[in-house]
Amino acid sequence: MASPAALAQSFAAAGVGTDQRVIIYDRRGGYSAGRVWWTLQYAGHPRAGLLDGGFTRWQAEGRTVTQEIPELPPARFDARAQSRWLTHKCDVLRILREGGARIIDARSSERFHGRAPEPARRKGHIPGAVNVPYGQNLSPQTESFLELASLRRIYEEAGVRFDEPVVTTCGSGVTASLAAFALTLLGHRDVAVYDGSWAEWGNTDDLPVES
Repeated sequence: MASPAALAQSFAAAGVGTDQRVIIYDRRGGYSAGRVWWTLQYAGHPRAGLLDGGFTRWQAEGRTVTQEIPELPPARFDARAQSRWLTHKCDVLRILREGGARIIDARSSERFHGRAPEPARRKGHIPGAVNVPYGQNLSPQTESFLELASLRRIYEEAGVRFDEPVVTTCGSGVTASLAAFALTLLGHRDVAVYDGSWAEWGNTDDLPVES
């Protein structure tokens, strides 16, 4: 992850300022938009959100679209590093030793259990992690987020308590960000993303693995 100052410079050059409401979307139900949202949280943007259902739902509902790309003037982005959103390998190791947080893996069940190919050298998951594949957050028909009661039930059944910290992880920190958004949507106030995720953990031979 780049520093908040570097992120602020990039966002400002793109015309994104901290005094603006920012709505993020993609074509895959928030698959990558969630990562942008989380990055903005880390950099200290106070008002960022996702377009529920993304561009796919927007088009399906017959809403206006364009092929024009606006030219935005540079904006002012005041970086305010929010380190609570970011977790490192050393933090995860401390959780494994001492407890105190729930680890959620947003990869598919097949990858979580080591039954599918991985870009990393090793397969499996971080010991003690629970699996909530990122697609479970979304309606398969519309790619919109589930109703809050259904969404909350999924996480509660996975053992998540809303009064304890949560760390989300995945293959590379992308769908983990979508899981962090879903938990924030449910009112959880202590969620962080393990940015290195399995790309780091699975390629570090001396770290413990379960399958």
